[in-house]
Amino acid sequence: MALILHIETATSTCSVALAEGGVFLDKIERTEANIHAASLTVFIDELLKRNQKSFKELNAIAVSMGPGSYTGLRIGVSTAKGLCFALDIPLIAINTLTAMANGFIKKCYSVNGNTIFCPMIDARRMEVYTAFYNKDVEVLKDTEAVIVDENSFKAILDTYIVYFFGDGAPKCDEVLGKYTNARIMDDFSNSAEDLIEPAYEKFKESAFEDVAYFEPYYLKDYVAGKKKA
Repeated sequence: MALILHIETATSTCSVALAEGGVFLDKIERTEANIHAASLTVFIDELLKRNQKSFKELNAIAVSMGPGSYTGLRIGVSTAKGLCFALDIPLIAINTLTAMANGFIKKCYSVNGNTIFCPMIDARRMEVYTAFYNKDVEVLKDTEAVIVDENSFKAILDTYIVYFFGDGAPKCDEVLGKYTNARIMDDFSNSAEDLIEPAYEKFKESAFEDVAYFEPYYLKDYVAGKKKA
């Protein structure tokens, strides 16, 4: 059965998970700003050792491809590509918002057909990266960057119950919380575990990326801030 290492670094969470045949084995994760560069390879090494697995046993690497933090994505993708090159194994890329929707929906006890799921990644100020999914994790509205105000999702909130979750959701409570159909969740964190199911499906379909040319899905161009005097 395929042994796959999963890497999630698109937000402040640095997370790695191991699965075999699409079945979760173990994970290590920590949510804290600016820890990815120092922690990611340490987490990977520790995860493999405590599950008595070696790098040579891995059949593929799955990585959260974005959108999300420019620095976090760059670190996660470069680490994944480096491992794929060194081990000569395939790279699997999963949209970060799709992984989030998959993880959130799995934790819901029951969902009716009138419910929509909206993962949100903080993109500073009142902007978020987001998309809409149904209960089967099918895309209803593609990934985009949205500046959230009281009218941003009015049409959909007038008709459907919408769960907003992810690190971009809490800041939207003031403008979206007035809608009776809005559910603002503040207890969701990204996890590499949420990549497992979509990554295994891609593995079975041999839906792999070109390791040499693959780049993270930044969605927006990176703009460096001015250095402080």
